[in-house]
Amino acid sequence: MEENINKANTPDEEKEGLDIMAMVRSLWDGRKTIFITLGIFFALGLIAALTMKRTYTVQTVMVPQMGNDAKSGLGGLAALAGFDLGATNNNGELSPLVYPQIVNSTPFRLSMMHTPLHYQKSDTLISMFDYAMSDYEKPSVFSYILKYTIGLPGVIIGSLRSKPEEIVYPNANSRKDEKDFRPIVVSLDEQQMLEKMGQVISLNVDKKEGYITLTVNGSEPVQTAELALRAQKLLETEITRFRTEKSQSELDYIQARYDEAKAEADRYQSAWASTTDRSQFLTTTSATISKARLQTKFNVANSVFMEMAKQLEQAKMKVKKDTPTFSIIQPVTLPTKPSNSRAKTLIVWLFLGGVIGCGIVLGKGYWPKAKAMFKKPEIEEKEKKTEEEKK
Repeated sequence: MEENINKANTPDEEKEGLDIMAMVRSLWDGRKTIFITLGIFFALGLIAALTMKRTYTVQTVMVPQMGNDAKSGLGGLAALAGFDLGATNNNGELSPLVYPQIVNSTPFRLSMMHTPLHYQKSDTLISMFDYAMSDYEKPSVFSYILKYTIGLPGVIIGSLRSKPEEIVYPNANSRKDEKDFRPIVVSLDEQQMLEKMGQVISLNVDKKEGYITLTVNGSEPVQTAELALRAQKLLETEITRFRTEKSQSELDYIQARYDEAKAEADRYQSAWASTTDRSQFLTTTSATISKARLQTKFNVANSVFMEMAKQLEQAKMKVKKDTPTFSIIQPVTLPTKPSNSRAKTLIVWLFLGGVIGCGIVLGKGYWPKAKAMFKKPEIEEKEKKTEEEKK
């Protein structure tokens, strides 16, 4: 039985071997085409490698320290068990899972794109937005080639589309609370820059280990490091603002009541002092009653003031307690090497040229067979028709 099975499998194995050998022979016979294709793609890869813009990457790793109370510990236990408590924890505070949304928000990106930075081509500080809109940043030669070859259909479609009009927000100086009712107005140029900022700044949250990684890509070493440092500081500020928003609101309210209570206590104290000075040599009943009334009002106002002073100190302590601290594990470091490699770019183009060259050679060999396979049903139908006509 085993001998029969081996004999039955031998023709298939020989057939597979013959197919592989046929493919190898086809590639060898078409080596000239493969070498020509490799040469073309080598030239294209060389142009792409020499003209591509250098990109620098800076990463900083932070651990936000949010406090170790009993309630927040439940969130850690739930995360270890595989449960997600959502955007907020048991205290209603902002979860680290929402931090990437802060980085991707429009106010954060607008602040980053308008942050002054150092560029080699500029003698003064200039923002990313102004640098992109100026003549400093010019597209490479290879980007022009790609734009008007592979990207030509997109250029044609874009030229046929009507450009959106710039939206001008009406001036509403008459409204007292204008800032509360005024939306964020973004120009068309800023909108294009906002979409690019998603490739410049990104944030990754490691839920298991409990740290966040901020990644910033730029065109120059100093500019990239400065942008990463500004993004780190702004992220810390925004997280602190979100976390202390409730306690800060309570502090502002208590501060206002404290100021009112202090002013009222001072007013009654001054009135009592002036009344005492005027009635120092008087022994009338009305003067005594007036002095006693002012003394009572001052005592009540002073007790309220002392109570508000205690609440004010407690509110200040609550704000300090809610203010998170950030442990910087990996600080921002000036990059010394670009993150994109010209050698890798050239290798990718050579690999693509080799694949396309082999595909052309093998396609020439298998095209007649495929053509014959498609024509075979038609020939069989014609033969059937002729046989039926003869009958």
